[in-house]
Amino acid sequence: MNWTDLTQNWAESYRALCTEFPGLEPSAMPFLKADKDRFESYLAATNDMSLQEAQDAFDTYLNTQAKARHTA
Repeated sequence: MNWTDLTQNWAESYRALCTEFPGLEPSAMPFLKADKDRFESYLAATNDMSLQEAQDAFDTYLNTQAKARHTA
């Protein structure tokens, strides 16, 4: 899964993201869902991570989601 795939069905993706990253705030999402870099920065700030840690965690999340879709 990539950023474009994730944002195509934002409502479903957002629910799954909140499970993985519980610090996300719904009010911030309209401003973040159009920009992966801003989303990763926000993810770092709301989950007590460095930017690199957030990028790595998000990449892992996307890869896990891609594998889950592929095996489903």
